[in-house]
Amino acid sequence: MTVTDKRREAVFLFGPPYRHLQAVDRADPVLPREGGWAMLWNLGGEEWHHGHPVATERLAGIPLVIILPSGNDELSVLRILRVIEQTRPQAVIPYHRVPGPGEIASVIRRPPTSLASGVTEYLEWRGVPLDPVTRKVIRRTVELSDRVRTIAALAKSLYMSRRALGRRLLNQGLPVPSHWLQVSRILRATIRLQNSESSLFRVASSLGYPDGFSLSNQMSRLLGIRPLEAREKLGWEWILETWLAREAQRGTIAADIMRGRPSIVDFGSPGLRETKLSEPPASASL
Repeated sequence: MTVTDKRREAVFLFGPPYRHLQAVDRADPVLPREGGWAMLWNLGGEEWHHGHPVATERLAGIPLVIILPSGNDELSVLRILRVIEQTRPQAVIPYHRVPGPGEIASVIRRPPTSLASGVTEYLEWRGVPLDPVTRKVIRRTVELSDRVRTIAALAKSLYMSRRALGRRLLNQGLPVPSHWLQVSRILRATIRLQNSESSLFRVASSLGYPDGFSLSNQMSRLLGIRPLEAREKLGWEWILETWLAREAQRGTIAADIMRGRPSIVDFGSPGLRETKLSEPPASASL
């Protein structure tokens, strides 16, 4: 694609095999429709504001990395904070004219400070309606997933009966508790696979699986992917988004919940696909 000089440093895409950054031009936007991709928005670019609609309207499952402007830039701190609030970046890094692929890859695979907070914040950004009690249930489920193995133990830890726990999620049009617990353990396994050279067996054993085969089977059954793919395609948001899409396909999640934001997942057409973006907002709104 042709990228103008003024827009060259506004928005990049970064994906497998993580060797180079792909500049994005608003006049010819192409967004990934498969897991493992990330978006970079450089606020130090000459026309950084052209990246606002691209970053704001990005597909669910694509994490955003914001690159701060240099200290000499006129972009105010207040405006930067507003941009961060509007776009929910996974990471904010210091100014680079063009960051190296290795540095960006390490940012994408980096474990979140709190996986539980990351998951609930992602769900809300994605448009999944969560009342305060349901949000707390999901957050605690993710928190407990590193040591809880069964729904009976999960319900006990939440001070709820198994029936009440199941009814709480069912009434919200959400998947059953066992699937939330399973995908939380898979997210933990994915993060460990991406951030170490440990064998699948060792990672699986550290999370309470009897062997790597059990973990692999659960990933395949729940998400349709294998541990090797989870290790090679960086990030965890695409794992969660793939699971949500699979649950919707099975009919175990309410259809209107998935309408909050377009998804990377398209089971019929993997790869890159053109996506029409709206006009950028006036700079005064940023």
